Amino acid sequence: MTIVAILKHLSSKSANYGKALEYLIFQHDEHNGRPLRDENGNRMLREEYYLDGMNCDPFSFDKECEMLNADYHKNQTHGEVKSHHYIISFDPKDVTECGLTGEKAQALGRGFAERFFAGHQALICTHTDGHNSSGNIHVHIVINSLRKFDVERQDFMERSNDSRAGFKHHQTRELLTAMQKGLMEITEREGLHQIDLLSPAPVKITEREYRKTQREQQKPGGKNFQTKLQEIRDAVYAASSHAKSLEEFKDALLTDYGIALRISRGRFSYLHPEREKYISARKLGTDFDQAHLLSIFAENAKTKMQKPQAHVQPAYDPSFDYLSNPEAVLVFHSDLHLVVDLQSNLKAQQSAAYARKVTLSNLREAAKTLCFIQEHGYDNREELEAAFEASNHELTASRTALRESDDRIKELNEQIHYIGQYHANKAVHSAFLEAKDKKSFREKHSAELDLYNAARTFLKKSFPDKVPTISKLKAERDALIQEKKEKTNRYHAAKAAQKDLFTARTNVARILDEPMSFEKSKEAIL
Repeated sequence: MTIVAILKHLSSKSANYGKALEYLIFQHDEHNGRPLRDENGNRMLREEYYLDGMNCDPFSFDKECEMLNADYHKNQTHGEVKSHHYIISFDPKDVTECGLTGEKAQALGRGFAERFFAGHQALICTHTDGHNSSGNIHVHIVINSLRKFDVERQDFMERSNDSRAGFKHHQTRELLTAMQKGLMEITEREGLHQIDLLSPAPVKITEREYRKTQREQQKPGGKNFQTKLQEIRDAVYAASSHAKSLEEFKDALLTDYGIALRISRGRFSYLHPEREKYISARKLGTDFDQAHLLSIFAENAKTKMQKPQAHVQPAYDPSFDYLSNPEAVLVFHSDLHLVVDLQSNLKAQQSAAYARKVTLSNLREAAKTLCFIQEHGYDNREELEAAFEASNHELTASRTALRESDDRIKELNEQIHYIGQYHANKAVHSAFLEAKDKKSFREKHSAELDLYNAARTFLKKSFPDKVPTISKLKAERDALIQEKKEKTNRYHAAKAAQKDLFTARTNVARILDEPMSFEKSKEAIL
């Protein structure tokens, strides 16, 4: 997920306020949310964190919230939202380039909470490790949904009682906009990196979708898991990359990916083949709405029109008698296309007009084939055939090399995945070995133990001697990814050369009315 001074919001209906404090001060598995334990089965404190309480003692946050709820007879039913959790994530570059520290971020978080959550009991806690060890400093603000004190009314408060004690936090669009503006003001004032939080996001990924992806990818064989929404995003990106019109884009989506596009009042929505309900572009992000995609189609069409071509000559003039002046066709030279065999073309045999059209086209293709042969210096059929055979070998070799890189990258990703899974669950396995009641322990931690055992089995099979470090495997993978780009370019170049040679040799055979066996001949081509 993108980490650039962003603000996230989560709400909870759990009556256990103590869980919030536990999450903030103890280490947790980022994928399943369970606390990590040492070899003795004890929870481990986070290596670095900064904690403050607002209108409460942070270490008695749970009891004070429960007492306030009881005084006002609020937050007593299962369906009520008991707490709200806001997360301010700063850019990792703020640490190295802007001097942001955990203490400074904590101070900024306190000021933010005092401005927008005044009167609430709150925990403000800053972590410096970042998600997936990304290094981004982030501030957690957890508030009791019930306000404890009366405060001065603010412009972003919608209801008259939104500033009064005994009433609950009201999350509105006005409040969210005000908080986004407030965060942008903070980052601008402090000289930190920032994006425009008020503009719609190009790609929207909810916390629920993100967490689901993380959970599924941690399961054995689930490293390539994608949600249906992500499959739609990938399909839209692929189809729009070459489409030059809305109709072409719509056809490509349906034909290549089975995804239907619906347009209603200028709004796009997409139907995945395994879903029954359409997904709106608004839910996916602005990269998938009508305005953005139409601009891409226009740019694609413009790029194709402006793309330079070798030997571009004046356009074909339908009024000119090319049959009487076949040499005039020689001015045309572009991509090679196959000459049509008129004797086997049923439509040409049924329509004299169509046969004339194909004859003209064949003349142009014959001329282009002649230019191609002259440009490459092929003096006879043997040289042309040898060049074609060489192009086949080059294409096969480049394809094989590309597949070998792909296979190795996939293998490295799988190894990195299982090494990470092994270390993430190693502490739980150690605690299991020390547990007196192993049956009870296994029932509580079956998921972690299964992941650990699956990872250990894989690593023993893959590395019988010594398991390499993740950093070493990542370095090899990054080098292969760069090498793959070069191999991909060579493959596409070999494929294009092979196609031109195949077309040229086929055209020569058809022009000379010879079979496609291409028996060796010392006779010159022309």
